[in-house]
Amino acid sequence: MTNPLLDDWSTPHEIAPFDRIEDAHFAPAFETALTEARAEIAAIADDPAQPDFANTIEALEIAGKPLSRVLSVFFSVAGADTNPKRQELQRAFSPRLAAYSSEVYANKPLFQRIETLWENRDTLDLTPEQDRLLYLTRRRFIRAGAALEGAEEARMRDIMSRLAELGTAFTQNLLADEAGWHMVLAEDELEGLPDFLVRAAREAGQEKGEDGPVITLSRSLIVPFLQFSPRRNLREKAFRAWEARGANGGETDNRAIAAEILQLREERARLLGYDSFAAYKLETEMAKTPEAVKTLLNDVWTPAKAQAEADAAVLTDMMQRDGVNGPLEPWDWRYYAEKRRKAEHDLDEAALKPYLQLDRMIEAAFACANRLFGLEFARLDVPLYHPDCRAWEVTRNGRHVAVFIGDYFARASKRSGAWCSAMRGQAKFPEEQGTVVINVCNFAKGNPALLSYDDARTLFHEFGHALHQMLSNVTYESLSGTNVARDFVELPSQLYEHWLEVPRVLEEFATHADTGEAMPKEMLDKVLEAANFDMGFQTVEYVASAMVDLAFHEGKAPADPMSKQAEVLAELGMPHAITMRHATPHFAHVFAGDGYSSGYYSYMWSEVMDADAFEAFREAGDAFDADTAKSLEENILSTGGSREAEALYTSFRGRMPGVEALLKGRGLAA
Repeated sequence: MTNPLLDDWSTPHEIAPFDRIEDAHFAPAFETALTEARAEIAAIADDPAQPDFANTIEALEIAGKPLSRVLSVFFSVAGADTNPKRQELQRAFSPRLAAYSSEVYANKPLFQRIETLWENRDTLDLTPEQDRLLYLTRRRFIRAGAALEGAEEARMRDIMSRLAELGTAFTQNLLADEAGWHMVLAEDELEGLPDFLVRAAREAGQEKGEDGPVITLSRSLIVPFLQFSPRRNLREKAFRAWEARGANGGETDNRAIAAEILQLREERARLLGYDSFAAYKLETEMAKTPEAVKTLLNDVWTPAKAQAEADAAVLTDMMQRDGVNGPLEPWDWRYYAEKRRKAEHDLDEAALKPYLQLDRMIEAAFACANRLFGLEFARLDVPLYHPDCRAWEVTRNGRHVAVFIGDYFARASKRSGAWCSAMRGQAKFPEEQGTVVINVCNFAKGNPALLSYDDARTLFHEFGHALHQMLSNVTYESLSGTNVARDFVELPSQLYEHWLEVPRVLEEFATHADTGEAMPKEMLDKVLEAANFDMGFQTVEYVASAMVDLAFHEGKAPADPMSKQAEVLAELGMPHAITMRHATPHFAHVFAGDGYSSGYYSYMWSEVMDADAFEAFREAGDAFDADTAKSLEENILSTGGSREAEALYTSFRGRMPGVEALLKGRGLAA
């Protein structure tokens, strides 16, 4: 039996042949590709020839390509369309991949070849990009423990294997809790809910096999339910279930997993000679130190908390006028904030939503990319991993640039949130290849599918990440696209959100689902005026999460993360009616893997830059100014990790920005 994961892909643009791939193919393909990758690493390490850039660094760059290809397919479907078999495979693959990674980084002859090249780098006649790749390769080996010996080396292997197991378990527990809860609504409990939400709840009910509408723990359902339902008891029930994800006791409880992850991360950092995991993790980021992160977060926290407390007083007064005594609770905030927005801005999300059709917002994201960078998008008729997915070929001046895949709808088999990933990165070595990039979201289904304004912003955000991949123009794949510092990676995505607020974009693409008419200018003006509405709440819930993440990793790992979380929130004076955007048991950014561990602040760090970067277009007098767009592409979007992030930003803007642009952008400036 041939295995399509290991065959040559004679598909358009060598997209994975999803129609031929079955779950039974993954394990044997993984075994074959892992064996081949080990052999390739051994061949590099044992090469009798003197080390040079080609036989060591470039050889490492292409080692394990079949394994990368198998895993890119597997993890794409495991995250966006899982099932029990895929979860079982994920639990089996994760520790073995960690063990393989540890083997590579612990390979002393291989590391010695890299060290020899580093010591002689001035004689190698390297290009700037090659010099950067050598530097990053050596740094990666050292930070993975390549210099450790004996018992410390063995312990590091055990730590990395266990962390891989725990991250997978955390993710699968969270998915199980999200998929395992729903609240059936009686017909009279639909009172006050707008038509778009009722339709989405009925769709969700059909998926769950219920006769009537349901509310699930998908953000695209539960947030509008909390906004619109006048039934306070139902809002409380739904909110408590949402907040309890990962903390329900039993097999899916994540609290002990989080504690063990934090302890292992601390031990890992100390083995490598760092005082804390935060010190280790931040060394390679733009922030560099925990102190720099705390300074930023504190500068934002103070005005955000003041605004949130002022807003809470207004919402409490509204609630009490409704005859509800007692304090404003977390399940009350969104409901009364929506009523306030309607009263103060005369902006009703139920009236707004028909103008934000998913298909038209996708068109808007594409049109902005065309006006800024000359990209064109044409639908591709190819098999994908789920019927909800769709694909486009991306070209510029008739030349192939990328394949873009969009997977937009919530379903029980998909983990929550929104993300962008590349199944293949851009590269010119060993041959030219364009990227295959995926945006995954969790929007409510409908006919047509309608978005909230926040959903539309999420769509633009994830497409900004995709552009970072598409427009990459470097030689080596490991430097391409989003392979940049974590606190720089969110700059292109958050910057792209600004184009959703450009009036002419909404004028053209915000058209009514039933009438086809453009959004009335009066409504458009209100949307833009209300862009910063409730920003105190949004900023507080985010910064609190970032503060807790940093506190977890800055010193000794807490034996009880939940107690540490409560301690940090108490020190901050967290407003009673606001909770963390991601409480510890469902904080997948931090505990599903190392990506945002000690780095959740990076959205805010990048926002300091994105607020300032969009000012460059304003200063040019046109959101689509050609020269500014060209500079953005040349200095940031095309360069990947080929230079230090601060140098890239400075080359675009001439300087680094201060926090003032962010506070102004969020409406929190004094």
